[in-house]
Amino acid sequence: MTDPLSSPSPHLTPVHEEFRSSVRTFFRKEVVPYAAEWERRRAMPRSAWHAFAAEGLLGLNHPTSVGGAGLDFFHSVVFLEELGRTGFGGVRFAVALHAYMGTSYLATNGSAELQQRYLRPAVAGDLIAGLAITEPQAGSDLGRLEATAVEDGDHLVVDAEKRFVVNGGFADFFVTAVRTGPGRRRSSQGELTLLVVDRTAEGVHVRPNDSIAWRASAMADVSMRGVRVPRENVIGRRNSGFVQIMKNMQLERLAAGISAVGDAANCLDVTWRYLKSRAMFESTLSAKQAVRHKMADLLTEVEAVRLLAHHAAWSYARDPLSITACSMAKLKATEVARTVAEECRHLHGSEGFREGAPIVQTVHDAQAATVAAGASEVMRDIVVQSGYEELP
Repeated sequence: MTDPLSSPSPHLTPVHEEFRSSVRTFFRKEVVPYAAEWERRRAMPRSAWHAFAAEGLLGLNHPTSVGGAGLDFFHSVVFLEELGRTGFGGVRFAVALHAYMGTSYLATNGSAELQQRYLRPAVAGDLIAGLAITEPQAGSDLGRLEATAVEDGDHLVVDAEKRFVVNGGFADFFVTAVRTGPGRRRSSQGELTLLVVDRTAEGVHVRPNDSIAWRASAMADVSMRGVRVPRENVIGRRNSGFVQIMKNMQLERLAAGISAVGDAANCLDVTWRYLKSRAMFESTLSAKQAVRHKMADLLTEVEAVRLLAHHAAWSYARDPLSITACSMAKLKATEVARTVAEECRHLHGSEGFREGAPIVQTVHDAQAATVAAGASEVMRDIVVQSGYEELP
């Protein structure tokens, strides 16, 4: 069966494909043999992060001034596809959040001091980033965030209750959204500020979330009670957090979509191998026409959504505020990945319902991806607003 990630793309050059070969070799040697254990333990060891860093894979999209590679964005596209193709959702989200979400705020708006204190060590794998935005009563609706930061001399005193923090169980610092405007009124988007909170700061408490998805990403809830944060830990300008989140959210959504394409490709590959090995009525499941047609439909869906994701990446490389393109890619790619996982589970028969079967975890991880960085319903609303509401 055709490997969707090996299909030609007008955006990929021989240099990108050579890079894909090296990345795939790295994953085959340094990740795949150990990732199941990381998922079981709900954490990636520091040695794994240093292995990623040694290959330059934690800073592909970051400038050389902080130790990054400064490569064009389609190197990141290749990396994210192959990261998804490993088939381990927790590893995928842990690394993608660190390299393309948590640290991206520091790369685009962090001061030179913050970049040297946090971003450079993060690219080197010495510090791990977490992103603390979601709260018990606020996710996609940033206007409902209740975390606050009150001035006290040279510090801001933070009180926050954050939920579903990817990498929360082992992150060294959290890029955190708080309210800092006058009166700190809820529902005001203009009062949001982003700042870096050290995990070791007094008043920071981390509790495992025990999510059924993305296990190796150590999902956690993080409480911050009276945490004193130096003023210089503010990312960019005070009260500019909403704008920063909206700008960086496009990269977050695009990364989620691209890695979902890789996840779907892996799911098809795993399922095809199973179908070829499963004997039935003097042949194998892979020889049955109904099964072959189902696999053909799924393969076609993955091929199509991959091209959509590549177009979104091209749009993003030209304009980081390609909101519609990134939203479309995230919406369609994660939903196709979910459909592929569910259909492949069905093709596994009773094996698809065995506790501990890899396909079962794949379904959980694929379903969770449709919610992260904005649920599918939010993506649809964005697409409609940009595509129709401005028409006469």
